[in-house]
Amino acid sequence: MTQALDILKQAFLLEQQGKILYETARDAATDPEVKSFFQELVDEETQHMALLETQMVAFQARGQFVSDPRMDQSTAQEILDPGLAHRIQTAGFEATAITAAVAFEEKAVQTYTRRAEAATDPEEERLYNWLALWERTHLKKLMALQESLIQRIWNDNSFWPL
Repeated sequence: MTQALDILKQAFLLEQQGKILYETARDAATDPEVKSFFQELVDEETQHMALLETQMVAFQARGQFVSDPRMDQSTAQEILDPGLAHRIQTAGFEATAITAAVAFEEKAVQTYTRRAEAATDPEEERLYNWLALWERTHLKKLMALQESLIQRIWNDNSFWPL
């Protein structure tokens, strides 16, 4: 029981840290579309925190995970506005936040995937598979943005080999 609660707490902390990073990036952004992108991530991390909190309360009260209709919702859209990367300042905090976010999301995917594989409770497995899927979607978007930013930096600074 303690291990399951410890993992739920760790998961909650991962989501909370991601949310704080995205809030900071949103607040630092000057472009409305960049602000909107980070706000979407804030909203999704907030949803994940609420779901994890529900599971913590249920697990503490009954010693088991509960079915939650929020896990029936689809994951985040994988489509990324191709123009978004051009709105992000490559030398600013926004680009740095993207790099940090990639690391957060990679850790979340690994944590949730491992926990889903180790789960014996079907609802726990479902919870962590669902969270891993969401975080993979975040990770794909962020990695695409990061790659686009790298290409822009290389082009802007003529780093291409002769």
